[in-house]
Amino acid sequence: MSDVDEAVTRAHREGWARVVAALTRRFGDLDIAEESAAEAFATAVERWRADGVPPNPGAWLTTTANRKAIDRIRRENKRDDKHEEARLVHDDDPPEPPGAIDDDRLRLIFTCCHPALAPQTRVALTLRMVGGLTVPEIARAFLVAETAMGQRITRAKTKIKAARIPYRVPSAEDLPARVTGVLTVLFLVFNEGYLATGPDTDPVRHDLTAEAIRLTRLIRALLPEDGEVAGLLALMLLTEARRPARVSADGELVALHEQDRGAWDPALIAEGHRLVRERLAAAAAGVAPGRYQVLAAINAVHTSARDARDTDWSQVLALYDRLVRLDPSPVVALNRAIAVAELDGPEVALAAVERLGDELARYHAYHATRADLLRRLGRSEQSRAAYDTAIELAGNTAETAYLTRRRDQLGWSPPGAATETRPSPPVEGR
Repeated sequence: MSDVDEAVTRAHREGWARVVAALTRRFGDLDIAEESAAEAFATAVERWRADGVPPNPGAWLTTTANRKAIDRIRRENKRDDKHEEARLVHDDDPPEPPGAIDDDRLRLIFTCCHPALAPQTRVALTLRMVGGLTVPEIARAFLVAETAMGQRITRAKTKIKAARIPYRVPSAEDLPARVTGVLTVLFLVFNEGYLATGPDTDPVRHDLTAEAIRLTRLIRALLPEDGEVAGLLALMLLTEARRPARVSADGELVALHEQDRGAWDPALIAEGHRLVRERLAAAAAGVAPGRYQVLAAINAVHTSARDARDTDWSQVLALYDRLVRLDPSPVVALNRAIAVAELDGPEVALAAVERLGDELARYHAYHATRADLLRRLGRSEQSRAAYDTAIELAGNTAETAYLTRRRDQLGWSPPGAATETRPSPPVEGR
């Protein structure tokens, strides 16, 4: 990859959401914002090769995208009104009401996550507009055809325009009712960055995890007393803290029990633990914790252990028992089974895992978990077949490399090697 290609890729990773959000705020049209941003990045590839990378790539892209948008509006409306053209070029954005958080990307995510849109559509639209994922990447994450996903995103943008869904952070009265859906989407954006689903991208996308954390911090500033906002932020911080140790120099995923805990980020861990302690104090006072708070507590147990052998698996299992009551999904049950294996042995855990086969047959982490448990039981032939299925279904290159090595090492079975699942919270194994 040339220096210019690297610069464009970096600018896209770091600035896509900022450019799209700025255009949406100015022109009030997601379709114009997305297409103009895409045209600006395409122009950058050509112009930067000829003229060099500008000193401020983000400002260059925003200015170019604005010009693309204005040109498109002029073409579509065939305007002759010079006053209208002058307004498009020179008008400033209207002032925000007092007390509003001045962040275009936060407004953008609340627009994408409006309750008028179906939940899966909100996630897809946010991954495209805020996360900058391509339609093929999003289609792989949802296990649907690219054409179907493209149509879903197009319909969502059309509905936002037709229904005049406002581009703003909801009012204080409406915010609590809206925030649950936004947290769900932010968690999925973070999860895509934590372990990307596509084979043609970086296995870990720090741009997505960082943006999800940044937006969650802003929502916490809006709702400082909301326990689930604090819980999600803690979960993200404690997971992000392990990022430096999660992929080897050879590009292979590193299992949690093999990670260099000295490489974990102590500042993120300390902040995450502080948030978890705050929520534990609230629970002691009678405030029942929600899903994200329990997940954060599980991660706090893992990141409290100086060595993987010191992990308090009894506490992890107790927290999973609580989580299953809040979220009785098969993926959570799969994660719980991994904790069961550490306490009651692989045979008990395998029985629990195999009960999930009908629901998780196309989920690679189900087969990877089953493969590791079979391996620990000495059932090498069945383990190899399960690894083969997991490798076939996995899209992440680092994960594929890890699973391939595990399969090729059959016969050697260290304890605690079970695989963490996703997109249930990134907890066990990595």
